[in-house]
Amino acid sequence: MRRTAIRFSFVVLAASAIMAVFANAQAPDFSKVQIKTNKISNNFYTLDGQGGTIGVLAGPDGVFMVDGQFAPLTDKIVAAIKQITNAPIKYMVNTHVHGDHTGGNENFGKLGVTILARGSLRNRLMHPAPAANGTPPPATLPIGLPVITYSVNSQLAIHMNGEDVQLIPIATAHTDGDTMVRFVQNDVIMTGDFFRSVQYPNIDRGNGGQLNGMINGLGQIIARSGPNTKIIPGHGPTVDRTAVMAHRDMMLGVRDRISKMIKDGKSETDVIAAKPWADFDSKVPQSDAKVGNTNTTVAQRFATQVYAELKSGQ
Repeated sequence: MRRTAIRFSFVVLAASAIMAVFANAQAPDFSKVQIKTNKISNNFYTLDGQGGTIGVLAGPDGVFMVDGQFAPLTDKIVAAIKQITNAPIKYMVNTHVHGDHTGGNENFGKLGVTILARGSLRNRLMHPAPAANGTPPPATLPIGLPVITYSVNSQLAIHMNGEDVQLIPIATAHTDGDTMVRFVQNDVIMTGDFFRSVQYPNIDRGNGGQLNGMINGLGQIIARSGPNTKIIPGHGPTVDRTAVMAHRDMMLGVRDRISKMIKDGKSETDVIAAKPWADFDSKVPQSDAKVGNTNTTVAQRFATQVYAELKSGQ
């Protein structure tokens, strides 16, 4: 009993230490964050700061934004957009619910920006899923909620600045509220986090994400892109469709290996120990990894998520 208690205490302490590392990695000093502007094509730009990549379509009809990063960065983001155009920010779409994409919603709402998103995302903002400690974060105030919503079965289009902007719902992928944004004339696709060009995927099961939905979403990117299409992920550098195809191949490969291990009676511990992702490590780009968020830890998280979903579907 004493040995078991000691072992349990060690596990708890180790888990606490890991959580502390992740907490520190996820608490940046926003005062030091600089917003970098990148011209992608014609009248389309991206902004890099802290969190998900922001898209900016600029022109005489006003600004259309994709995502808004964290609330403390809103002033810097607005200032960066003013360097592109003096036109007002009219619309912002949320690609999914996570705070590094929706954290600035209330600030932008107060500026008069019309926010668009899936109805399921609006519901998540109103009724947030519990955090890792079991406590849900505060609900988004009404000023920061999407005022135009659409369902998983209804694609929405906005026509401004000589561009056809397509808001394409991606069912139960990274979350249950994902949207892919296609800028037809600029030949640009923004994916949010159901595709990332660095590290292994994250299936947020707590917010309704599903493995097959992510794989199907990658297929939708590929189907809507040509050889010159610029694909802008939620995190990581801009890529072309070949990178998305390689990412999908990796997900299918890991899924099939874990599926076989489950059929062979292997446990989650067995799966992690076998590292079914290992031969993809050289093909999956590493990010500017923060402490505690290396390719190894992210790969383990992905494998655990895949195992949980496949096991529950038996």
